[in-house]
Amino acid sequence: MTGMPTSGMNVLALAGGVGGAKLADGLAHLLGERLTVAGNTGDDFEHLGFSISPDLDTVMYTLAGIANPELGWGIAGETWSFMEQVERLGGPVWFRLGDRDIATHALRTSRLRSGESLTAVTADLCRALGISARVVPMTDDRVRTMLETEDGPLAFQDYFVRLKCAVAVRSILFEGAEQANPNPALMAMRGEAAPQAIVICPSNPYLSIDPILAVPGLRDFIRETPAPVVAVSPIVAGAAIKGPAAKLMAELGHTVSAATVAEHYRGLVDALLIDEADAPLAEDIERMGMKPVVASTVMRSRADRITLAGLCLKVAQDLA
Repeated sequence: MTGMPTSGMNVLALAGGVGGAKLADGLAHLLGERLTVAGNTGDDFEHLGFSISPDLDTVMYTLAGIANPELGWGIAGETWSFMEQVERLGGPVWFRLGDRDIATHALRTSRLRSGESLTAVTADLCRALGISARVVPMTDDRVRTMLETEDGPLAFQDYFVRLKCAVAVRSILFEGAEQANPNPALMAMRGEAAPQAIVICPSNPYLSIDPILAVPGLRDFIRETPAPVVAVSPIVAGAAIKGPAAKLMAELGHTVSAATVAEHYRGLVDALLIDEADAPLAEDIERMGMKPVVASTVMRSRADRITLAGLCLKVAQDLA
């Protein structure tokens, strides 16, 4: 949204997955170094000896302008010689690592094993890729998203990638979250350093945002910060733009609707952006104590990302 006054405006965004990364990219275009993106690390896991942070990498590659638009993960123009050789040698190929993507995982793994924090490693990777916004993991401690399914407990990547979300989910657990410490960089955003707006990107509420909010102190920090909290619904016309959000919502016993997203964020969010297709839900959302904002929320182009980001900032400024 060109011409909107964003100078001096510091913003915290919560993001994970493709939709979250797209809006973070729009925000980064408008704000640069005044944007901090808190990334979900519940998806992190170890594979073929590498420490992999899928949500952090999706945000990082998107902000760097090198994300693979066809796959929704990894690097554009990727080659696959490593995986071809892994397959030839009889190794697991259900989670594919591109040749250039492996450089990220190898460097991260080496530095984590030497005792460095995930925050420090992520900051250096972003700097090397020319990213001006600050991308920080929700915690430097180990948190793992586990899903209780009809076939028993599953680690997130087994559910999401290996089984392609084919099993029904009964409940979700964030293993290690209760013992985790919130990222000090996020907790330092208080007082004079407090953000002027907090944006919850259109990420999966259950799998990308809830892990962040499960880290002790982070939900309270968002609640207590005087800045307006603006969220964007990832559900449009009763369906998810990408990923298993709608399927998961139904399996957990909820109506697949932007109104359910509003209910999920009730008490935390001041305004919810919903798509024009969901305009009839505006009154229901308003009754939940948040301002409904009807807009075109599907981001098909870079211009769409920037426009939606600008609208989020304008809504936050109007609320402030």
